[in-house]
Amino acid sequence: METTANEAAVSMHAADEEISLIDLFAVLLHYKKLIFSIVAGAMVTVLVYSIVSLVLPPEKSPLPNKYTPYALMLINDEASSGGTFASLLSSSGLAGSAFSSLLSSSGLAGGTTYSELAVYLVGMNTFLDAIVDEFDLITRYKINKFPRAASREALKSNLKADYDSKSGVLSLKFSDIDPVFAQSVVNFAANYMDNIFMELGLDKNQLEKKNLEEAIQTSYEQVLELTNQIREKEGSSAYGYNPNGVVETAILNLELQAQEEVYKQLKTQYEILKVTMASEKPVFQILERAEVPDRKSKPSRGKLCIIVTFAALFLSIFIAFMLNALENIKNDPTAMKKLSPAKSRK
Repeated sequence: METTANEAAVSMHAADEEISLIDLFAVLLHYKKLIFSIVAGAMVTVLVYSIVSLVLPPEKSPLPNKYTPYALMLINDEASSGGTFASLLSSSGLAGSAFSSLLSSSGLAGGTTYSELAVYLVGMNTFLDAIVDEFDLITRYKINKFPRAASREALKSNLKADYDSKSGVLSLKFSDIDPVFAQSVVNFAANYMDNIFMELGLDKNQLEKKNLEEAIQTSYEQVLELTNQIREKEGSSAYGYNPNGVVETAILNLELQAQEEVYKQLKTQYEILKVTMASEKPVFQILERAEVPDRKSKPSRGKLCIIVTFAALFLSIFIAFMLNALENIKNDPTAMKKLSPAKSRK
């Protein structure tokens, strides 16, 4: 008897579910024209919107194509593992520089890695203002109110830095409707970041290389200047014997020999440093500069059409059930009595 009762209960429950599903489909069939109209209207609207946004010039389009060039930079976090960022700044002799002061005051210099520093730099006001001023973004974005703060926010929304800890590569991206302008911004930002790392003196090899290049250039110019002076002295002595001129020429020759020796030593140090740098991983290195992209990065108009269509479908189904519920309430005297004002019930 119990088995029969259970089977009957299960069959009744299944019948209720079958009836409820049939009711649901009945509601959808009853309002099929409404559902179809809303979905079709949404599809046509979003399609026309997409076409218009594609045909109009980027400056006037409500949904313009945006291009996102990127630059790749290699950051060696292992070089910062030997000590904290603050100690490295101190040992570099640049702890009092402008960027060092800003980083220290921000609390970033405690135990920061170079990759964290690079990502942090992209959001610093000094970094952002350099880009804003270089490309006159206040005028370009037509900012009238709070120009400095608003231009920073506009730049932040388009300039992104992502670091991949596995490869040690930082990608710097910028999105804009003008691909050539976007490329210029990315390359400027990459070069500016390279200059910051150079200014902070975190890569001692790079700093020494820069100093050697400057010293070699100075020594080379001095060698040329001394050589020209000796030629002038020798040319003037050809017209007659001048004891003072002979002495001056001899002194210039000694200075030239000394300067040539200095030049040779500097060149030797420079070549040795190049070999050392080739065997070591630099702290910061630009691997690939941004190119002018020939393909848009966003928006995806096809995806937009799909999302709007499905959203319209769900909205139309919701409206159909709401209308059906309201109709059922109107046809139910008990429900209408409950909803009627208190005076009418009296």
